[in-house]
Amino acid sequence: MSTFVLVHGAWHSGRCWERVVPLLAAAGHRVYAPSLTGYGDKAHLLGPDVGLDTHVDDVVGLITEEDLRDVVLVGHSYAGLVISSAANRIPERVAHLVYLDAMVPEDGESAVDVQPVTRQLIAHAEKSGSGWRVPPMPEQPAPFGLFGVTDPADVAWLRGMLSDQPVRCLQQAVRMDNPALRAIPRTHIHNVGAMPEGVMRRPVPPIQPNGTPAQVRELPTGHDCMITMPAELSGLLLKIGAA
Repeated sequence: MSTFVLVHGAWHSGRCWERVVPLLAAAGHRVYAPSLTGYGDKAHLLGPDVGLDTHVDDVVGLITEEDLRDVVLVGHSYAGLVISSAANRIPERVAHLVYLDAMVPEDGESAVDVQPVTRQLIAHAEKSGSGWRVPPMPEQPAPFGLFGVTDPADVAWLRGMLSDQPVRCLQQAVRMDNPALRAIPRTHIHNVGAMPEGVMRRPVPPIQPNGTPAQVRELPTGHDCMITMPAELSGLLLKIGAA
């Protein structure tokens, strides 16, 4: 039995994994898909002081309070930053890091460093009435849709769970200075459907920090593959958990 902790990206909530959780659980695994502070059942906690460090605390707190070990820690999109810092704090509890169409940082980097287009989002938020709220990306014509989701029913469902993202999440730096972090194996899952203009993906180095060959998988879909290809994504995660 593996233990999966699935961490959603910016603007989303833990509900985005609803099609994946039962597939992993049906295979006999423990699965946690929390909503980070400011989203889902924690939406009332959204505020300007919520940042990357808040979300790292969320994930570390869940893993330690539930005494989870050998965790397959999955981070989607922005949550690539979250899982990196979380694993840096508790590397002894993490068996595998999965970067799911995610930001993949180096020590000391923020979302702006990894994905420069976020500078525009921050500038827009700072000029808005709140000064700190970054609204969700707007829906675009197919094939881009809303985070890669184009089915009208799915778009409506997804839109209903989205919340604003605090600027602080995009400004705080990742901490990856624990030598034990380098030993944790990684898998990168890239969604290779249509990518909006301005969004970039860093090349994956051929060798992982632990010295083994890079593990890169692809899904032929848009960004929110947990909604558009849940069975295929679950299949990849099950293989990773069994490795």
